Amino acid sequence: MNSGILLVDKPQGITSHDVVARTRRLAGTRRVGHAGTLDPMATGLLVLGVNGSTRLLTYLVGLDKEYVATIRLGAGSSTDDAEGELFDTASEDLVAAVDEARVAEGIAKLTGVIEQVPSAVSAIKVDGKRAYQRVRDGEQVELKARTVTISAFEVLEMRRVDGFVDLDVRVECSSGTYIRALARDLGADLGVGGHLTALRRTRIGRFSVAEASVLEELDVASALIGAADAAELALPVVHVTPQQAIDLGHGKRIDAAGAPETAKGAPIAAVADAADGGAARRLVAIVERRGETLKVVVGFPVEDAS
Repeated sequence: MNSGILLVDKPQGITSHDVVARTRRLAGTRRVGHAGTLDPMATGLLVLGVNGSTRLLTYLVGLDKEYVATIRLGAGSSTDDAEGELFDTASEDLVAAVDEARVAEGIAKLTGVIEQVPSAVSAIKVDGKRAYQRVRDGEQVELKARTVTISAFEVLEMRRVDGFVDLDVRVECSSGTYIRALARDLGADLGVGGHLTALRRTRIGRFSVAEASVLEELDVASALIGAADAAELALPVVHVTPQQAIDLGHGKRIDAAGAPETAKGAPIAAVADAADGGAARRLVAIVERRGETLKVVVGFPVEDAS
């Protein structure tokens, strides 16, 4: 089985690890990883790496994301989503007072660069133990706020359902943002509580769920995106000559001429284009600028990188 990146549309009700386990069986290899989990309740895009391309996942995890979701206003939840126990259900009068103008005002406060406290039921480690496990063990978990960027937060539809207000929303955000926490904080700002009832990830960087395979129909061999193609979608690229590819393969530095200008330490994908009658196009390495040279950060052997 070749190396590459897979786009999978995760169905509801299973974990991201379940998707990885099934893909391992289909691919006939243990070397399968993912670039960011989705809760069992959530659906949508999972980016998987197969064989040597698992090394590329590190550079995909931090890409920005897009989600569509449904926020229910009128009650909080112990997990900030529909899988938890509801509490503090708001009165009919308070819910009735939630209108489009107030929702827009609340969303504006949660747009841009904000400080967000992640949901307690999250995979963040606290003293070496996942926060969600501490919650399940009956512990009180208080996570520190982190800076995230919400570049778009828009209401697609607003409707009243069974004494609640449901908002269908679209969110574009930086990696590490919790959409459940947005629902919680919007509800808190409006004084009625809020939680998530549906979540779908539609994009990671330039990878779209529209291009993803349905898990039940996944054909790994035909669905694989080559490491070079995937890297070009995620990172700045420098095209290297056959000799430079050899040098990088030996861990040598090469001249940075022709490489894109990047911030110090920023990753660049070094790609060798296909030669006439020769080697196929491949990802040679992830490199970074060091003065006037490019230094290998992660190498991709020929068998892993085509």
